[in-house]
Amino acid sequence: MRVVVTGATGTIGRAVVRALLDRDDEVVALSRDARRAREALGDDVEVIPWRDPKSQPAPSEAFEDAGGVINLLGEPLAQRWNETAKREIRDSRVQGTRNLVEGMASAGPRLRVLVSQSATGYYGAHGDERVDESVPAGDDYLASVVVEWEAAADRADGLGVRVVTCRTGVVLSPSGGALEKMLPPFRLGVGGPVAGGRQYVPWVHVDDVAGGLLFCLDTEAAAGTVNVTAPEPATNRELSKALGRALRRPAVMPVPGFALKLLYGEMSATVLTGVRVVPARLEELGYEFRHPGLDEALRSVLGR
Repeated sequence: MRVVVTGATGTIGRAVVRALLDRDDEVVALSRDARRAREALGDDVEVIPWRDPKSQPAPSEAFEDAGGVINLLGEPLAQRWNETAKREIRDSRVQGTRNLVEGMASAGPRLRVLVSQSATGYYGAHGDERVDESVPAGDDYLASVVVEWEAAADRADGLGVRVVTCRTGVVLSPSGGALEKMLPPFRLGVGGPVAGGRQYVPWVHVDDVAGGLLFCLDTEAAAGTVNVTAPEPATNRELSKALGRALRRPAVMPVPGFALKLLYGEMSATVLTGVRVVPARLEELGYEFRHPGLDEALRSVLGR
């Protein structure tokens, strides 16, 4: 299949592109910086410039003969949120996805499916409750962004395209993502649980993010919302202990909640509250996780 990928140079994007190439799909990457994308992705990927996704429709030529689209657009969430950052987080997702769908409107009949990344931030805080795809949206800032983001992707349904929105959890990856920020203190032996550690982390190995997205791309029965998280979420305390075991370092130094608030401001609420998301739909469809267990997943990510 010929597959168009946005956000191809990000942590998840590179894993998705690699997985597509490994199975001999043709990959077209839409990028604001075509030169950088070509350097990052190599000669096997066709790169087409899309210089301003927030204000311009995606270039129609990208979708010629394409069968599917994987949309990974979005400014990183892990930053201190001020009004400028919040606007960029929203617009990069919502406006970018709207303009992607507008560009897709000119595609031919071969274009059958849009797999658009979403986030477990849709649900807001739910304590110890197991949260599947049937749970309604939360009422905080991030939930409101995700609602608009998914609505923008759903517009592709009007083009006769099957739409899957994949609510991705906290991605464990060798580079980038949450783990990159956690590793330095843990390697020094001063890592530990945050704010008591009872809040849940809907973690997922990057291989299963790529695997889950491609599974949704290929599976005709996949439509609507799909949670892309590991089968068993862990508490922050359990994740800290597992990371300590993987690194052979102590993981007992607690991080007070106020320290996280000083560092990230409003964004810290997503870490301090957490959500126990489970991949009910993905498992129902028959996806087989490559890294279902936390200890093994961390060893894989860390190369141990």
